[in-house]
Amino acid sequence: MLRNIPFLIDALLTGMIDPDFAPGRGDSAIAKRAVTGSRRVGLLGIEGDAQADLTVHGGRDKAIHHYPRDHYAGWATLIGDHALLRQAGAFGENISTTGMTEEAVCLGDRYRMGSALVEVAQGRQPCWKQAHYLGVPRMVALMVASGRTGWYYRVIEEGAVAAGDALVLEDRPCPEWPVARLFGLLIGGKHRGEAEALAELAGHPLLAQEWRQRARGLAGSARRR
Repeated sequence: MLRNIPFLIDALLTGMIDPDFAPGRGDSAIAKRAVTGSRRVGLLGIEGDAQADLTVHGGRDKAIHHYPRDHYAGWATLIGDHALLRQAGAFGENISTTGMTEEAVCLGDRYRMGSALVEVAQGRQPCWKQAHYLGVPRMVALMVASGRTGWYYRVIEEGAVAAGDALVLEDRPCPEWPVARLFGLLIGGKHRGEAEALAELAGHPLLAQEWRQRARGLAGSARRR
């Protein structure tokens, strides 16, 4: 249980849209860089941060992306000593910490982040931009297989945050739904034989709407088999 245990934010990262990210394929703001000083946390994210394709990134349920620094050593072993793995930001994250992972963080968790209050809304679903950014074509498949993808917060109370501030758990309404389990069921292909779980997620009020729709689709597919 993470309640009352402060986890220090080792890096706060933001990025702007790069129109030359992948000519002919699309632009991206995945290249986040660490910033100093306090930044405002609004309902749609952190001051100075942007998202390129708002149909799949950003919005209330994906306002802030958190990726565990804990995973970096494992990735370096798997894909090599990549330059981007030498500092936070290789996965387009806004928040970097050590000690919080997908197995320990749950849907609906509310964390005091600096002076803001945020809530876990869904896991992160990797896309081609992550593979392109790292230059590893199989990166999406590797991330899905490992479940090491991080998660998104919605902002409940606006405030401010800076590197060095603490993340402290204030409420855990869904201990039965760690992010790792959510991701495995809805993205990782572990939904077979989980009709009851999918039905619960399809109507879960704390799960991001996009993932509720996915749960309904998977449940419908299971019924048609």
